[in-house]
Amino acid sequence: MTEGLGRAIAAGDGDEWLDWLDGDMAIPAGEAEGAADELAAENDSNVTGFMPDEVNGYPGYWVEATTNYTVGDSIIPGTETMHAKARATAVIKPRCGLGESADPEKVVEFICDGDDESTEIDPDDFDPEDLPDASDLFAVHLAK
Repeated sequence: MTEGLGRAIAAGDGDEWLDWLDGDMAIPAGEAEGAADELAAENDSNVTGFMPDEVNGYPGYWVEATTNYTVGDSIIPGTETMHAKARATAVIKPRCGLGESADPEKVVEFICDGDDESTEIDPDDFDPEDLPDASDLFAVHLAK
């Protein structure tokens, strides 16, 4: 997500980068699906369903994952050869507040949840390395 934000700032396309900070992100589905694939692989599973979703006005993604391994020995007879499946919608919410008068052509100052100090982004003197971590800018939680 920070890569997309960084690209939007560097492109200088008006309000687009402020939209990222305000929760109106334009994360390409391919990038989100790739992240879901990586997380599933880390858990010895595969993504078997994926689609963009929205919950309470926030962007998200519905994902279904299936394990590559079987349930194995269980107290429930007949499940030994079954694969576990899980479905959830992950929602992305901004953690930073922007003022109504934020101008994408000028230095923008904002404070993120849990921070005592503000962060500034100057679109005319922007270095992607200056961005806070994605976990400071955005929260991702399961909604359904």
